[in-house]
Amino acid sequence: MGRRKAAISGQLADLDLRLLRVFRAVVDAGGFSQAELSLNLANSTICNHIADLEKRLDMRLCERGRAGFRLTEHGRLVYDASLELLQAVEQFQHRVNDSHGQVLGELQLGMAEHMLSISQLPMVDALRQFSQQAPAVQVQISTLASHEVIPAVTDGRIKLGITVLHQRADHLYQLPLFEEEMQLFCGRGHPLWDIPLCGQHAELLEQYKVVESPRLQPGREQFPEMIRWNRHGSAYHQEARAALILTGHYLGYLPRHMVESWGWQSQLKAVFEEGYSYRNRYYALARPQPERDPVLRCFLDCLKGEVQQETLAL
Repeated sequence: MGRRKAAISGQLADLDLRLLRVFRAVVDAGGFSQAELSLNLANSTICNHIADLEKRLDMRLCERGRAGFRLTEHGRLVYDASLELLQAVEQFQHRVNDSHGQVLGELQLGMAEHMLSISQLPMVDALRQFSQQAPAVQVQISTLASHEVIPAVTDGRIKLGITVLHQRADHLYQLPLFEEEMQLFCGRGHPLWDIPLCGQHAELLEQYKVVESPRLQPGREQFPEMIRWNRHGSAYHQEARAALILTGHYLGYLPRHMVESWGWQSQLKAVFEEGYSYRNRYYALARPQPERDPVLRCFLDCLKGEVQQETLAL
């Protein structure tokens, strides 16, 4: 019998680890397109990385096409082995970090969209402190819709997520950060544009189309009468929701700071501010026991310090 060809000969290179991380992200996300956000890579680039990995391993790892994404038997084996390998690499980095005092590795952050327009935001200062304390760490930041952050933290695509809690997340570590004010807006040309409004007008609001957002999903309504609102469209990304509101045909919720930072005050008007405005609180979210990860522990220490300073300044 001939000798079996080895799929991997010699030592694993950094390229192999990078390709395996991409492969793991694709499998965790359930497909190439679904992994674009978490990897911050174009679909074509992800396809090329997986093709390179298959070539290096001399194995077909997955089927992709009209029938959807599916792992082959070799793909399942490589995925399971990659989890063990990458976990071992992280554990090695953690042990070396603890013994040497230098923080090494990667920090994957996922932040809700348009968060940086919030005044007195501690995130930039925390990143500045972290970059000084851990200059060797590679920082990867993804921008996600608010409802996408918790799943990304839970399945390990990101180490730390920052978003609003639209539902309970008792399974995650939570650090309260800051608040934003959400207001109900209409665009220029909407019937409510020229009408002076205040308080709550439940019956009046039922006459107009509303863009559904995460807070308007069934069971998550901020106010009971929202159940009867005419949800005529849906847009969970704030910029997309703003596009519909700006047409003058829809009502919808946007953060006040976002409208101000984009200079839309002349095109958007807050209505029923006293009756239907509410506040969101942002949290930093991680999987349990984040202190066991030296990279994450270092960044959280920086973030906590900035949050405390902002609190004292108020």
